[in-house]
Amino acid sequence: MPHRTRAHKRTEEVEHARLPREHEGRFVPPHPRSTVPHIEISNDHPGIRGLMFQRPDAAAPLNHLANVLLRAPASLSRGERELIAAYVSHLNDTPFCAGTHGAAAAAQLDGGHEAVTAVFAAPQDAPVSPRMRALLAVAAEVMAAARPVGDETVAAARAAGAEDSDIHDTVLIAAAFCMYNRYVSCLATGIPTQDDYYQQAADRIVTDGYATASGQNGTRADEALTG
Repeated sequence: MPHRTRAHKRTEEVEHARLPREHEGRFVPPHPRSTVPHIEISNDHPGIRGLMFQRPDAAAPLNHLANVLLRAPASLSRGERELIAAYVSHLNDTPFCAGTHGAAAAAQLDGGHEAVTAVFAAPQDAPVSPRMRALLAVAAEVMAAARPVGDETVAAARAAGAEDSDIHDTVLIAAAFCMYNRYVSCLATGIPTQDDYYQQAADRIVTDGYATASGQNGTRADEALTG
């Protein structure tokens, strides 16, 4: 049986209501009770997408960071990095980010939606590599508290084949998505209701990456999208 860290034990206690569900082969997280945003958002876009349309000055650096973390060349694949972002977002109860990056991960991982669903439900048993399971435990500890990741957790990641670059990128992605998640959740942004929203977002991410204010990656500046 795979080694279970404190971080994995914490995920086993997640309520069933937080787990994703399958809908016609597409990844669709459950929709929580709708709320009214705490600030005026003068567009109809949900989640961080609405905030980025509202504040393109903030969207530019946020999307640049997402591109660096999730799209630039790295020892972890794009799908693996999206999976880390989605998993942290799931732990942070941020359905918009979990849905967006879960769909982007599914589109770029061999295991597809089934792998993402399994990671959300029980990462220690998910059909991903031992290295990935160990790195998800690192990500969970980063999400849980701003303190050093446990020596045991890091040692388990190294034993599973993780290198310094893998551990660095996992910690930075997890930390960054705690920020993205709080930006989205603490302002009570909207949740998309159409089932194909996340798949459409994944298609944009896989094709164009994350937009920047300068319109790089062939994407209009007002199409900024991240988690």
